[in-house]
Amino acid sequence: MNADDVRVPRAQIGSSPQHLLATVLGEYLDSSDADLPSTAVIAILREFGVSEPSARATLSRLVKRGLIATRGNRRPPVYHLTPQAIAKHRSRMHQFLNFGAHPPHWTGEWVLASFSIPSSGQASRHAVRRSLSALGLVGLYDSVWIRPGSDAAPVREALSELLLHVGGARWSVMHVRFDEEAGPHGPAAAYDLSALASAYSSFIQRYAELRVAARNGKVDPARALVARTSAMDSWRRFADIDPDLPQHLLPKPWPRQEARETFLDIHSALGSLAQARLVAVATPHWPDAASWITHFQASRDPSRPQPTGGKHGGPPLVG
Repeated sequence: MNADDVRVPRAQIGSSPQHLLATVLGEYLDSSDADLPSTAVIAILREFGVSEPSARATLSRLVKRGLIATRGNRRPPVYHLTPQAIAKHRSRMHQFLNFGAHPPHWTGEWVLASFSIPSSGQASRHAVRRSLSALGLVGLYDSVWIRPGSDAAPVREALSELLLHVGGARWSVMHVRFDEEAGPHGPAAAYDLSALASAYSSFIQRYAELRVAARNGKVDPARALVARTSAMDSWRRFADIDPDLPQHLLPKPWPRQEARETFLDIHSALGSLAQARLVAVATPHWPDAASWITHFQASRDPSRPQPTGGKHGGPPLVG
């Protein structure tokens, strides 16, 4: 199994316990060598209002997804993160902490996928649309989908896999440039940028009070753990839904930078407090908790966010 085989639960509004636990493990545990007792996980999830039965079911589901595995046949059970999950977490933390840091390098290229499926292939049509959406494409027209950039290989592979054996189906994947890229009929019209801007503004407003409290040192560890996890959970969705278009295609003003600064202020200021709370909650069930629990921090080198704190964490790199 490699990192791409690990099925991280999808983000969703009102996080499920599965997604919540995946977020916490990704943020605060960065070693597959750590023995993680089930009783410690139950205590941690209790901080977020998750009941013991739900916590146990969550552990079982994350085992099936490949994020965690049992260590031997101990009772109560002991788990560990799989090396594949650690690789996935590090990659995702890199993505989340660096998203929006720099404008994309823009060459003017777009990947365009077009397809034609007979009317009898309704199920195939739905499957294609789901797959293209997952790859970051949007429908410019009914059967013409686009995304910025030049990496067309995943799109070709997806369409070939889905349509190769569908009778009468045809498809093409191209690199294109738009003559009127910034016009009303250009590619930006395929995106609901107003809704995305509204989502960023809502994020800013939702976390404004917490941002001030975090800056002023007025957040206690118990609140820091839940609040920092909530902020990460909210921010990480933008990395999945924002197409990261070049500046000249975005409405003015564009609120993403303020949203990013809001997130990083909270994430950086509350990291040590959240880590301390996790150690305090887990230690009665896991005496070695302080040796393993860490937290990710945006570093001075934005290409290298690293875990910090804990005996097995990396050096503190504060951004």
